[in-house]
Amino acid sequence: MANQALDDKRQKIEKLLAMQRKFIELDHEQGVEMKEYFAPEEGDALQGYRQQYTALAMEVVDEAHAIVGSKRE
Repeated sequence: MANQALDDKRQKIEKLLAMQRKFIELDHEQGVEMKEYFAPEEGDALQGYRQQYTALAMEVVDEAHAIVGSKRE
């Protein structure tokens, strides 16, 4: 069970890193305006990115807190 939890956490972190690499690549290729990041239009490359990244990052944070017995405030 603990190994599965570690594998899940590792997969989440790998996905976060892949998302970061994709964002950096996009920024280097064409630049990213604040509007594209915070309010992307339908079909934009960053549509849903910020929400998905934040949700996944918070899952990792919550799992880390659970491991050490603390909580996010």
